[in-house]
Amino acid sequence: MTTPVLSPWIGGAEHPVPGARLGDVHDPATGQVIRKVAFASRETVGKAIEAARAAFPAWRDTPPLRRARILARFRELCDANRDELARLVSQEHGKTLPDAAGSVQRGVEVVEFATGIPHLLKGEWSEDVARGVDLHATRQPVGVCAGITPFNFPAMVPMWMFPVALACGNTFVLKPSEKVPSTSLRLARLFQEAGLPPGVLNVVPGDAEAVDTLLTHPGVDAVSFVGSTPIARHVYETAARTGKRVQALGGAKNHAVVLPDCDLEFTADALVGAAYGSAGERCMAISAVVAVGGVAGPLVERLAARARALRVGPGTFKGVDMGPVVTAAHRERIRGLVAAGLAEGAKPVVDGRTLRVPEAEAGFFLGPTLLDHVTTSMIVYREEIFGPVLVVLRVATLDEAIALVNANPYGNGTAIFTGSGRAAQRFEHDVQVGMVGVNVAIPVPMAFYSFGGWKQSLFGDLHVHGTEGVKFYTRTKAVTSRWPEGSGTGGGSLAMPTLG
Repeated sequence: MTTPVLSPWIGGAEHPVPGARLGDVHDPATGQVIRKVAFASRETVGKAIEAARAAFPAWRDTPPLRRARILARFRELCDANRDELARLVSQEHGKTLPDAAGSVQRGVEVVEFATGIPHLLKGEWSEDVARGVDLHATRQPVGVCAGITPFNFPAMVPMWMFPVALACGNTFVLKPSEKVPSTSLRLARLFQEAGLPPGVLNVVPGDAEAVDTLLTHPGVDAVSFVGSTPIARHVYETAARTGKRVQALGGAKNHAVVLPDCDLEFTADALVGAAYGSAGERCMAISAVVAVGGVAGPLVERLAARARALRVGPGTFKGVDMGPVVTAAHRERIRGLVAAGLAEGAKPVVDGRTLRVPEAEAGFFLGPTLLDHVTTSMIVYREEIFGPVLVVLRVATLDEAIALVNANPYGNGTAIFTGSGRAAQRFEHDVQVGMVGVNVAIPVPMAFYSFGGWKQSLFGDLHVHGTEGVKFYTRTKAVTSRWPEGSGTGGGSLAMPTLG
């Protein structure tokens, strides 16, 4: 049977590219190649940018309410096709169907937020700032925007970007990860079905060639990125050098600080879900527990028991808690990091490196891994592992825990588990991290707030979606107006004008 080949989506239609370089799309649960994807070349990406540039004037001039109505129809179609979208996510990423469906829902919530963006585009008006002079400010779209998204959330992260950009009147070129292209291409078709004009949303799967084209092409006005910190820095520096507006979200090492007065059973449940959900392939996964005082021993016992009880297997199987990691190469990288951590003195509590899944021997599976007595000098702490590995560090006081978190170069998400309101208040005030949870392990804000970290977890000034997303995808214009009556006096002044 011929393996299907996925093509870019440009100008409202599939855009086959004869002779294009092809990449393999795997089902991580079986290890099999299920599709191939045509990598968009510099020329192909250029055509997508041209299509977006050509569509921009008419879309910009479409009244915001009409844009919002198309978004509302798109949301309805996403709801109607939620199961299909979740299956695509699970099939190409590996996460379980419930987890995939939840990620689709979080993306749809951003679409819901975007339908209300006309309210946020109203601008400001001041009457008579001087005699006969009015002043108003408007928000206008930036132009052609690009989104570069990672493999771990094929639906949610793209929907953090393009619905907000389109609601603000921009057109968009999306470069999804070549490992998981099907979901983005399906979303583009659903948007067309909702009434989106051709060229307003284009999808160009590809690799570094496609990325660098978007970063340097003069037809792109703004770039949004989510991925690792080294690539985020490259995206920010390269695109900013060419005068583009940039938001580049990087990596993470998310800590959960656990105090002795926490609800221990609740905390263990929450941490296991945050560490091992989606096989740890979340930028908001908790990967480091900072146990304060005497809570460490009892907490590790409970974490170990829960980790050993997790069922690992294909994400489409009922009752499975955790699916595979995304590629065989990534699995080997995780195994190598765990081995290096053990060599440095970390204590293995649960070791999932040799897990076998009898019904899916060729899948890219790892079991949950729990390492205790980890220190900040160890590679398993310093590196973003991005897999089902949870490390435990031990400190004596809350002050030490806060200092440890703040010393880390990443500042994406963090959480504290405690029964003390005062301790939680101190933590949320003092910790140098962009998103904080209090007895909430994965504090991803709702769509009407904005998502983003601090330090090396964000390059740029504005976060994604929410009101900061609207600010990123618009620029302000101030207009000062006067309507004089009669003719001038001929006595014009060269002095700096004042309006008071």
